[in-house]
Amino acid sequence: MTKEQFTDQVLDSEQILYKIAMSMLRNEADAEDAMQTAVLKAYEKLATLKHEEYFRTWLIRILINVCRSQLRQQKLSSDFKEEPAASPQEAVEVRAAVESLPLKIRQVVILYYSQQFTTKEIAEILRIPKGTVLSRLDKGRKLLKIELDSDN
Repeated sequence: MTKEQFTDQVLDSEQILYKIAMSMLRNEADAEDAMQTAVLKAYEKLATLKHEEYFRTWLIRILINVCRSQLRQQKLSSDFKEEPAASPQEAVEVRAAVESLPLKIRQVVILYYSQQFTTKEIAEILRIPKGTVLSRLDKGRKLLKIELDSDN
């Protein structure tokens, strides 16, 4: 992969990288730092990428690891950016409900619903079995239903 191809791929992935970093770090400056660190690490380790068609998945995996490292170091909680719900109140309720999910479940829910990755892609990104992705999605749906139903 050439420098130009790398740059194009990074620019094409910039929005999703930002959303993922923000969903995990809850702070714009931290999210931007994580993105920069992930891109730098990806560039330094570019020779380890075996299949260029998986560049985006590979870069997202690096970003998630960087974010996790920052969370460990700073003990931050995560956040969720979503499309607006039917009303501002519903958007706040959904956001709060997603924020209340455990990190492992929240990541899968965000990648599936907000970023629209397939379960197979999520399994590759998080390096977990597809069945684990499916069970976390199921658990997340159940927890969200309980949380959102209790608010009404």
